[in-house]
Amino acid sequence: MSSLSIPTVILSVSAFLLASRIVVKRAAQIPAAVRTAIVETLDACLFAALLSLVIITFVVQAFYIPSGSMEPTLMVDDRILVAKFMYRFEPVHRGDVIVFRYPLNPQRDFVKRVVGLPGDRVQLKDGVVHLDGTVLSEKGYTIKPDFGNYGPVTVPASQFFVLGDNRNNSEDSRFFGYVPRGNVIGKAIFIYWPLPRIGFVH
Repeated sequence: MSSLSIPTVILSVSAFLLASRIVVKRAAQIPAAVRTAIVETLDACLFAALLSLVIITFVVQAFYIPSGSMEPTLMVDDRILVAKFMYRFEPVHRGDVIVFRYPLNPQRDFVKRVVGLPGDRVQLKDGVVHLDGTVLSEKGYTIKPDFGNYGPVTVPASQFFVLGDNRNNSEDSRFFGYVPRGNVIGKAIFIYWPLPRIGFVH
């Protein structure tokens, strides 16, 4: 996932706009009418920047997919919208595609599918996921299995076991362990680019 800190950029732009507003407001050499027009424009830009910051921080944020670990659900170069507010009102569900801060380096963002919830006993046998001894149906979103084995493990409280849909090319809980609840950024809900790929994430 892209590691660019958009909120930081918006805060920097907001600071620049605010400083410009103060300078223009105090610039007596600029005609009053022109000064007023410039200040009003800067106020509108500042409001838009701060509104964007609120939306990105609490509501929804765009992310870029740089790898094929979630194929065929998410393809390389997909742009997705992530609902950051979703889990304020409901719990994380098994099968959700989530964006989270990478447990081994919180500066990086990853996207994977939730397979194991707290308390679940997870095991992979010949590439097939078993939950509490029962085979998990993954028809429709995984591609060829990797035929690997893992576990069994029991998912700790307030943590999640995640896997990429492309098991042969995915760094996931098999390698870095569980995802703490506090690392979850939000739920991937919509692909908005490229145009032929527009649609909801399932």
